[in-house]
Amino acid sequence: MDAMFYLELFVVAVSIFIGAKWGGAGLGAAGGIGMAVLVFGFGMQPGSPPVSVLLIITAVITCASILQGSGGLDFLVSVAERLLRRNPKNITFMGPLVCYLFTLFCGTAYVAFSVYPVIAEVAIGARVRPERPLTMSVIGAQAGITGSPMSAATGAMIALLAVKGVAPVHIFAVCIPACLLGVVIGCLFMFKKGKELADDPEFQRRVASGEFTDEFGVAGSARTFTGDAKRGVAVFALGILAVVLLGAFPQLLPTWEKAGKIVHLSTPYMVQIVMLCCAGLIMIIAHVKPAKLCDGSVFRSGLIGMVAVYGVSWLTDTFFSFYKPMFVEEFGALITQMPVLFALALFILSAVLFSQGATITALLPLGISLGIAPADLVWMFPAVSGYFMIPAGGAIVGCVAFDRTGTTRIGKYVFNHSYMLPGLVTTASSLAIGFVISKFVF
Repeated sequence: MDAMFYLELFVVAVSIFIGAKWGGAGLGAAGGIGMAVLVFGFGMQPGSPPVSVLLIITAVITCASILQGSGGLDFLVSVAERLLRRNPKNITFMGPLVCYLFTLFCGTAYVAFSVYPVIAEVAIGARVRPERPLTMSVIGAQAGITGSPMSAATGAMIALLAVKGVAPVHIFAVCIPACLLGVVIGCLFMFKKGKELADDPEFQRRVASGEFTDEFGVAGSARTFTGDAKRGVAVFALGILAVVLLGAFPQLLPTWEKAGKIVHLSTPYMVQIVMLCCAGLIMIIAHVKPAKLCDGSVFRSGLIGMVAVYGVSWLTDTFFSFYKPMFVEEFGALITQMPVLFALALFILSAVLFSQGATITALLPLGISLGIAPADLVWMFPAVSGYFMIPAGGAIVGCVAFDRTGTTRIGKYVFNHSYMLPGLVTTASSLAIGFVISKFVF
């Protein structure tokens, strides 16, 4: 490794850290700066932008945004609210599991954000320490992304591992049960963590000073939804089922003869077609006006995520492709013998990027180049859930504000915050369980 390598690596690292500081679209823009320096400054040949990944994300975002326009996401949130209010004493388990399942279904943690205030108030009403369900709800929502048929991160996994013969059903079969059980273990860890609410010094102080009152209570307001919202959810659910079934049984996919060989419709194309078709059907059946596509928060956040994936993945692909022979020679054998090191790299980068999709598109091609077995890459997928490490994400900060009792905290030393231990326990459990399951799936 010469001085030029370290200088170019420094450019990549600085670009990522600057982008992470800006967040969102700033990550993609910073990737563009790094690209300009590497290509025009150092004469490095540009890599390939992740076209398949970006197209899958576009299709999924389009479908989810139109579902939101139909009122389907609001309908799902209302279902979650009713479920949580019926089981207040079990909020430490019910809250995180609801957030996990909703994110798993919708592919975005956005739906969970609407549920966090409800979880906080239900916990307060039941006199359960809000830190317990709130922290695990944020962790659970992020865990739901890894393995969701509708998430950008899973779409990236499908697109990148398709060439290695990994079908979507392999990813689902490993990651969904692993992450679900990981969330359950995290809830068990948090069930009795910390003092009971009545004994918490900060809560006692707020009660004594009058900062805390029970003015909000736990009663929810009745909401009605049109048939359009319910039909939109039904079509969306059928789309997810179609992706799972077609991924599990590729013999159902159309075939063509090409250059004397029979080829099937590729998995990335299948996902894109199904999602765009579902988007169109929701528009027709649920009477969604096209203008609503760009009005909702899902479209805006999804577009921002696409820009982030575009910039940072193109930057890292350019760097890693240029030095691919060196990486394979220097680290290939070590990583193959100890794949957990690559899982650690995924975890650390996800903590910096705040994006599972960007992390996968940035590092997974390197893992493939290093010769890591596809089965190992699949069980390592939950490692991209390092979102909680740095307490700067919207959900993390928001839940601190939603907890009127003061039990959910950002630590004095930054890293000693309420989310750290449950996040580590959940992620480590998911990886361990995924490792075991992968032995049976592959």
